[in-house]
Amino acid sequence: MAKMPVVAIVGRPNVGKSTLFNRLVGKKLALVDDRPGVTRDRREGDATLIGLDFRIIDTAGFEDEDPDTLPGRMRAQTQAAVREADVALFLIDARAGVMPLDEEIARWLRSEDTPVILVANKAEGRAGEGGVNEAFALGFAEPLPFSAEHGEGLADLFDALLPLINAANDAEPDEDEEEGGEEDPTLKLAIVGRPNAGKSTLVNRLLGEQRMITGPEAGITRDSIAIEWEWQGRPVRLIDTAGLRRKAKVEDKLERLSAADTMHAVDFAEVVVLLLDATRGLEAQDLRIADHVLQEGRALVIALNKWDVAENPPSLFQGVRAALDEGLAQVKGLPLLTVSAETGRGLDQLLAAAFETRDAWSKRVSTGQLNRWFETAIEKNPPPAPGGKRIKLRYLTQAKTRPPGFVLFGTRVDQLPESYRRYLINGIRRDLGFGAVPVRLTLRAPKNPFDS
Repeated sequence: MAKMPVVAIVGRPNVGKSTLFNRLVGKKLALVDDRPGVTRDRREGDATLIGLDFRIIDTAGFEDEDPDTLPGRMRAQTQAAVREADVALFLIDARAGVMPLDEEIARWLRSEDTPVILVANKAEGRAGEGGVNEAFALGFAEPLPFSAEHGEGLADLFDALLPLINAANDAEPDEDEEEGGEEDPTLKLAIVGRPNAGKSTLVNRLLGEQRMITGPEAGITRDSIAIEWEWQGRPVRLIDTAGLRRKAKVEDKLERLSAADTMHAVDFAEVVVLLLDATRGLEAQDLRIADHVLQEGRALVIALNKWDVAENPPSLFQGVRAALDEGLAQVKGLPLLTVSAETGRGLDQLLAAAFETRDAWSKRVSTGQLNRWFETAIEKNPPPAPGGKRIKLRYLTQAKTRPPGFVLFGTRVDQLPESYRRYLINGIRRDLGFGAVPVRLTLRAPKNPFDS
């Protein structure tokens, strides 16, 4: 299958880049706010414009700052995105007119090899006419009047993109088509945790490049950023997320949006790595995050980061292990690994554990095997008889996978104690190879009320 052409959106802060990104991908993936500088990392998505398919990249606002500062590191990410792209969409704010920073960005883009389409955004109505005329001075082809907010100018954008997208497609050799109907083998892996646990550093180490902006400042990552990647020839979609603080400490609207975006990323993941800071140990917020992941039915792996600088490692590991088993009693024995995002220690083991956990999360057991186990489990520990009336458990079937879900049929199952339900779930995990993944067990009585 041919690789999709890549289009990067570039411009100074607050000209509407994320609004255009959301418009082209057809959903609100990027955070949008009136404040400049909301986007900090590159965000990618699959875009379709009147039948034209391409990969779109939303970049941070281009700012003229020292390379060692956060805005400077953001600018480096934008420059890298444009150099990797087949087309750059250069956005200006038509209502504000051409600003000095627009002129600087134009000079930089003219020095690059990437083809540029100049888009005068916010051009709806008469207020943007002056800015559109000023844009001719930036030295590109005729500026394209556009409104990302209202979707005006999409046909003109299609006409401008079409020859450049076709040229990129012609230059890309076709690969063998994948067979249809097969399950996507890509591991969807989200990295979550408290601010400054090292999530972006971990992603950069895995990728072998400074793909995510990092630094001593907490909360640099705001959007959930998905990156296509391969580990030992196996496809992975890495999702870096914003740090999650306790709700009581979150006052800023943007941080609330970032937290909601992180939770949304968890919903779309298969496996979630909860990254802990080994220099701080396990905190109550970590358990809250882990519990949310399990409640959502995602497979969970715990990684203790910064292990290279941890104090008293054996005691720390045992303490975290015991606290996890106590605080997350519904899923004991979660994979717990020690890693260092800074040095790369333990990262191959982390990826191997993620794939292994995904396999268990996707596992299906035949009805015959399941009920042979079920009969043995009931013989070992028969269900109780509340009020002297027997609870008759008839059979068990697996209704779904990802996460595994089972349905237990019997009479008076509404009186089955939670402790016995837990006994069955733990047995399913232990004896049938599901490990420490969330398992759902639904109880059903027969439809015939006289069946006993």
